[in-house]
Amino acid sequence: MRFLFLTQYFPPEIGAAQVRLASVIRELVRLGHQVEVVTALPNYPTGQIFEGYRGRRWLEEDWEGVRVVRTWLYPAMGTGPKRLLNYFSFMVSALGGLLRVQKPDYIFVESPPLFLSLTAYLASRRFGVPFIFNVADLWPDSVRQLGLMKEGLLLRLAEGLEGWSYRQAHFVTAVTEGIQKVLLEEKKVPAHKLLYLPNGVDTELLKPTAPDLALARELGLEGKKVVLYAGNHGYAHGLEVALQAAQLLSDPQVVLVLIGDGSEKPRLKQMAQEMGLSNVRFLEPKPPEHITRLYSLAVAGLSTLRDSPLFEMTRPVKIFAGMSCARPILYTGSGEGARLIESAQAGLVSPPEDAQALARNIMRLIENPALAEKLGQNGRRYVEAHLSWSSLIQNWLTQLQAGQPKSEKIPV
Repeated sequence: MRFLFLTQYFPPEIGAAQVRLASVIRELVRLGHQVEVVTALPNYPTGQIFEGYRGRRWLEEDWEGVRVVRTWLYPAMGTGPKRLLNYFSFMVSALGGLLRVQKPDYIFVESPPLFLSLTAYLASRRFGVPFIFNVADLWPDSVRQLGLMKEGLLLRLAEGLEGWSYRQAHFVTAVTEGIQKVLLEEKKVPAHKLLYLPNGVDTELLKPTAPDLALARELGLEGKKVVLYAGNHGYAHGLEVALQAAQLLSDPQVVLVLIGDGSEKPRLKQMAQEMGLSNVRFLEPKPPEHITRLYSLAVAGLSTLRDSPLFEMTRPVKIFAGMSCARPILYTGSGEGARLIESAQAGLVSPPEDAQALARNIMRLIENPALAEKLGQNGRRYVEAHLSWSSLIQNWLTQLQAGQPKSEKIPV
């Protein structure tokens, strides 16, 4: 079977969507399916076109044996008119990329951005094939609840486009149980259209390893007790709580290491400097294999979210990386992610934006290595049993197959 992936985000960019899509495509290829990708010139999360791609309107490249067609977009980060132009520019330029690919059997479009459903619809009509709308975030619900877009015409237009997208898509894939429930009960997406493909983890790449002493020396972390946050530094993550908790820690050997990038990173670095935090380190983004090395030095992984009803249906990808590396997770948030950590007995959960509770949980793991070890092993067993990409993709293909007439069934 031939799949065409339409996504604004893709490696060599580093982020949750990029890691997820790369893993899905690798597994489809491993199963014998053919894949092509139409994506943008890499610019996330810095808002600048990566070196080696600048000055190009489009290009083709090989990514792990997969043909990738990249098209220009207006690079931007954060929110506001420039970010909307970023989305719209790729929505239009991707049409040119679609002229350079072979006819697929299915078009898989990643949302957000929501606007790509328009491009996917036109491609679906051109090729005469179904398109699958993958909902990783309920936009525009998220921008409304986070206060990133005011009520008005633009928001109403976005809601209209959202409903149209669900109606036009042949299938709608949800990445969490909460999103699936909202799509069914509130957005009125017919049950026969809904597919479920949760975030998974590469358990071979992200795995327990012996402490990387060379990396510890390189980063000045010898003898330190590392709490690792590996992921995007965005507004939704509310990383202020981590800095506030770091200020409350009683053990001077505990160091909070934050690796990644995002719109909030400059402000967070300034905040840490103003707070005089000597136990916080900011590192530049690195590929997943480097994250495994960092987790070998960590006592625990950290995941934070702001206090918003929006995150009741969120399962951050970063928690699976820590679990896969057999490290307990310090989760500051509520909802589906918190319930997963608790049901897997893979970490300690504290309320969103509660720095004192987070600091207490950090010290609880620091002072009780046996508990940290037990929770970490529980997490590793859980991802091996439930979240390996191999089993998730097989299950998703079975769902897709069940929704098709017999003549269109996909061999798995």
